[in-house]
Amino acid sequence: MNIEIVEKADHLKLIEVWEASVRATHDFLAEDDLQELKPLILEQYFDAVDLRCAKNTHGEIQGFCGVHDGNIEMLFISPDARGKGIGALLSAHAIKEQGASKVDVNEQNEQALGFYQHIGFKVIGRSPVDGQGKPYPLLHMAL
Repeated sequence: MNIEIVEKADHLKLIEVWEASVRATHDFLAEDDLQELKPLILEQYFDAVDLRCAKNTHGEIQGFCGVHDGNIEMLFISPDARGKGIGALLSAHAIKEQGASKVDVNEQNEQALGFYQHIGFKVIGRSPVDGQGKPYPLLHMAL
């Protein structure tokens, strides 16, 4: 598995990975909210973070991570690649190479919460709404 800098040409593949990952892990998210987020991520959020992707030996993107200001803003793994260490690999890279030490996790996403706790993050705060003001509480975590 190779960690590479994401090119603008990769953004359409990343949004496919994002949507498949969200559908597999964010069952609390309303369809309308998912559809509202999709163009924002593609047109704004990808450009606002330092993106890295994990590619398999065939050059196919298996997951990606975006960091901004020491915060892991996005970490999404293709559903068929989950459980293979890709999230841990991308997280380790974000921490060591991109200076990440914080992350916000949807409170309802117990798998993500457990994952981040497993790699050393601790809950340090909570917000009742997400970044869009939607009723999806966030847990603020730090190393």
